Amino acid sequence: MSIKSDSWIKRMSREEGLINPFEERLIRSIEDRRIISCGLSSYGYDCRLARDEFKVFSPVTGTEIDPKNFDPNSLLDVPLRQTKDGSIYWLLPPHSYALGVTIERFNIPRRVTALAIGKSTLARCGLIANTTPLEAGWCGRLVVELYNAANLPVRLYAEEGFIQILFFESDEDCETSYNDRGGKYQDQKGLTLARL
Repeated sequence: MSIKSDSWIKRMSREEGLINPFEERLIRSIEDRRIISCGLSSYGYDCRLARDEFKVFSPVTGTEIDPKNFDPNSLLDVPLRQTKDGSIYWLLPPHSYALGVTIERFNIPRRVTALAIGKSTLARCGLIANTTPLEAGWCGRLVVELYNAANLPVRLYAEEGFIQILFFESDEDCETSYNDRGGKYQDQKGLTLARL
């Protein structure tokens, strides 16, 4: 098994639809505005946080979180804010947990597995992104779990980089892919809550 390079990610995105939409280079600014980088890097791909769905867990509306019977009332919509330069963001309160979703849609081949990991720029601000697998045969937009470990609110910028995906290819096909076993998060199109 080996980690895959930028040339492999680019080829697989063009020919097999690995990532869509796909940015062929690492983007660090839009017009004259600096952004948290997104797009293709040396051995990974930096995903953007979609602005259409972002929710924060709240003790005000929920009583407990049960992964076997998830109550959507445990989550709150958080209003988008805007900076003077036009950047849009959410404020994640201290010691709060949120769910976000990537702009990008993935189509993971049978011989490939991938890992979503946090970006160091955000980690240095107290944000922890759950390490999430993208299994062989899975497709859809990725839901990412985010925790603010800091004692201050942290800004999460919509449509800017927030996680990195690393791709690993095996030398043989897996016996049973995520698609073969009818995975419960197959082809998710947006923020999908915990399912059994």
